[in-house]
Amino acid sequence: MKAFVSCVFAAALVLLSSSFALAVENKPAQKAAEASQLQQAVNINTADADTLSTLKGIGAKKAEAIIAWREANGGFTSVEQLLEVKGIGVAILDANRDNLRLQ
Repeated sequence: MKAFVSCVFAAALVLLSSSFALAVENKPAQKAAEASQLQQAVNINTADADTLSTLKGIGAKKAEAIIAWREANGGFTSVEQLLEVKGIGVAILDANRDNLRLQ
């Protein structure tokens, strides 16, 4: 019985250590995936609809609305002017503020 308990304990220890090793091994892959998800800076005065759609909360319709506003008003002079585009609110602006460029 003592040998059986020792064997079970050893098997459990091996399983736990291999699970830990896999978790540690996957950390670099997870960090690489997170890094690739980081948003690139988007120039709201020149970006096309596909590029604008990469912003958080911006779909095809809002991207087209941004382009229409830009064409009608000669471009953005501040990122806060995005609030003048129908469908763009403070939450969307704040979620993207660090990734927005004017030039």
